[in-house]
Amino acid sequence: MYTTELSKTAKIQNLEDPKLLEAFEARVAADEFIEPKDWMPEAYRRTLTRQISQHAHSEIVGMLPEGNWITRAPSLRRKAILLAKVQDEAGHGLYLYCAAETLGTSREEMIEALHCGKAKYSTIFNYPTLTWADIGAIGWLVDGAAIMNQVPLQRTSYGPYARAMVRVCKEESFHQRQGYEIMITMANGTPEQKRMAQDALNRWWWPSLMMFGPPDADSPNTAQSMRWRIKRETNDELRQKFVDITVPQADFLGLKVPDQALEWNESKGGYDFGEIDWEEFYSVVRGEGPVAKERMEARRKAWEDGAWVRDAAAAHEEKRRARKAA
Repeated sequence: MYTTELSKTAKIQNLEDPKLLEAFEARVAADEFIEPKDWMPEAYRRTLTRQISQHAHSEIVGMLPEGNWITRAPSLRRKAILLAKVQDEAGHGLYLYCAAETLGTSREEMIEALHCGKAKYSTIFNYPTLTWADIGAIGWLVDGAAIMNQVPLQRTSYGPYARAMVRVCKEESFHQRQGYEIMITMANGTPEQKRMAQDALNRWWWPSLMMFGPPDADSPNTAQSMRWRIKRETNDELRQKFVDITVPQADFLGLKVPDQALEWNESKGGYDFGEIDWEEFYSVVRGEGPVAKERMEARRKAWEDGAWVRDAAAAHEEKRRARKAA
């Protein structure tokens, strides 16, 4: 779901055993899964640790904008559905942290990297949810973009990551339908409700396109990730697929995508669309999003407030081991 960087890849590869590296490359090229105990290049391990942990962080931080609306949902049915969705996101974070831990990094280290600003999460969660229509737009657009990113990850070369994504993708598909159903209801409701739906689309459209990461020309490490089968499709390829699928859905709703340059291109069989504000994208990545500080404060507070639970669990495990050893 989220872009990564390969730092000092060439230098690290030069230190690898050529025979082991050749065997690894052959396995990946043959579409074999790499498992935790298998030999792997250090750059591959580091890239996966960063990508999977950032994906996990995004699932956990992603609970915040929607959790904010559980008590304000317009009906008991909507509350129950939203609560279930937020619980799903917590589960996704758990699966992904577990997958990342198989690469040799502890969960505490990953969370510390998030809290100190070293690790990133999806920029989309640094935008506020202003109205109930935003919950619909998040399900439709944000989860729709996530599915577009995540479906290929079911075939990523690292086995634990690929297997975790199978269940994640199934649950995300329900989240996307939930969001679109909210948008259908609002688009076919009162004039005010339809205006709210259009306003939510206006504010979430461009950040959703940014979820696929920078353009391929500005993502020099994409080629390496593609060769290692960590990624199966490039940022621009996935972004184009998302636009081509989502624009007809907006038309069905009777809503207008906020892009004056949007136009069907018969020759390529897809839509041409306007330039993304990459300056905004990179500023949000740097932590300058509208509610970036609020999100991180909430995560740090949750971690601190939950210290007693972790301590209790550790004490219980220590006693269990002591009894077993006695």
